[in-house]
Amino acid sequence: MTDVYKMKIAGLERELRLCPINEKIDIAAFIMFSDVEITVESAKLLLERAPEFDVILTAESKGIPLAYEMARQSGKPYVVARKSVKLYMRDVVSVTVQSITTAGEQVLYLDGEKAAMLKGKRVLLADDVISTGESLNALEKLTAVAGGEIVGKTAVLAEGEAAERKDLIFLEPLPLFFKD
Repeated sequence: MTDVYKMKIAGLERELRLCPINEKIDIAAFIMFSDVEITVESAKLLLERAPEFDVILTAESKGIPLAYEMARQSGKPYVVARKSVKLYMRDVVSVTVQSITTAGEQVLYLDGEKAAMLKGKRVLLADDVISTGESLNALEKLTAVAGGEIVGKTAVLAEGEAAERKDLIFLEPLPLFFKD
């Protein structure tokens, strides 16, 4: 078995390193950080497929460059759900998340001021890869607490069974790699 998976993403060839999740499954690691070309092209293609929205929401992680670029191209604001409470944050709202790429539970937080940016707004969720959907679920819960309305869920890649979901807007499916 090779240690990389070759694929086209937003029309661009990339090699993704295979990483073990457990003794039975490997995943192909898609890292947008530092890949400006993929980020720009992915944002463009996702925006072409996205419904009308007022604000983009992402979790603090590899989805940030995508959300920023989508915001830059669309001229709409973006909000980042944080992984920890910062000193400047007031009236914080939070939800718990379990992600395939993060060991253990995590909590996502929104400052009250950022939560207010979602209230009564059409919210577009953005992430790099959707796998189990737990991060998306947390963003959906944060949006609901803040009083926003989710109008779309976007990702560059949908991994494993997530690629079969009808509620996602994504560019390419990403397989899971099962070991014998």
